[in-house]
Formats: sequence, structure tokens, C-alpha cells
Amino acid sequence: MDKIRELASKRAAVIFTNSSCCMCHSMKALFYELGASPAIHELDQDSRGNEMAVALRSLGCNPCVPAISIGGHLVGSTKDVISLHVDGSLKQMLINAKAIWL
Repeated sequence: MDKIRELASKRAAVIFTNSSCCMCHSMKALFYELGASPAIHELDQDSRGNEMAVALRSLGCNPCVPAISIGGHLVGSTKDVISLHVDGSLKQMLINAKAIWL
């Protein structure tokens, strides 16, 4: 869990993914479309990926990827991010975290 917190705190926007996950690809595309350049951590490419997946599940992400952190706070997975995007608050969260500028 410490590794998740450490990685999440290093950038304004962070996405934990698996390289073959279509929802992970969709989340990355959404963030790029909004003008953010998130740090991407491919769990299936990391030697501690399984450990990080377990930590993400224990933090409430089920499935464990994609898991999104904005401003050092774990936002959640696809459903959570899409809900924020639909109600208009995702963009403001990214602005507040300085992940995008207007």
C-alpha cells in the first residue's frame, strides 16, 4: 500500500493499469482528451504489480484496474471516474490538482 501512496503522490494524475485492459485504455484516452498527461503505471509490467493490485483492492478498487488518483487521492476506478466526468466535476478536480490548465 505504501508503494501505491508513493506513486500516487508524485504526479497530479496517476492511472494504475494493465497493458491489455480495454477500460484502462479508455481511461487513459479520457484523460488525454481532457488535456491531462497522467503518470501511467502498468501493473502487469511491474515486478511489484501483483502486490500493488492487492493493495488497490484493499483500498476499494474492484476491479483493481484501472485505478485513478488525482491530486494524491485515490478517486477510484472506471465507474467512479465516469460519474465524475458526467457530472462535470472531473475536469475541475484535474484543474485543482494542476493536472490541466485553462
